[in-house]
Amino acid sequence: MNSWTSDQLSRIERTDELQIQPQRADGALRKPTTIWVIREGDEVFVRSYRGPDGRWLRTAQASHAGHISCDGVDTDVTFTEVRDPALNDRIDEAYRTKYARHSAYVPPMIAESARATTLKVSPAEPKS
Repeated sequence: MNSWTSDQLSRIERTDELQIQPQRADGALRKPTTIWVIREGDEVFVRSYRGPDGRWLRTAQASHAGHISCDGVDTDVTFTEVRDPALNDRIDEAYRTKYARHSAYVPPMIAESARATTLKVSPAEPKS
């Protein structure tokens, strides 16, 4: 499994939003959706503001593959569902801290419906 570089992690951490494009069943990428992103340690996580009804989320859960771009990071990725309550608690706190100035939008991002949509985003293996 590939890992994020320290430069990529720093860029992701300091950006407010990224463009996410999950891969559809036909192999094409969905149109970009702008979402919030969290760094926790050396890992990157996203959630759906709309909970399980987010269209980009359903595509990401079906394919487990896609593409992200933000602040010079432009890479293919994989998506892995997160079910660890302790990790989700840390991600909640990261959302509260990073997006405190957007206080009206934080509660939906840490609600149970959003927690259930947490995806770990990892760099994809290079295509051969």
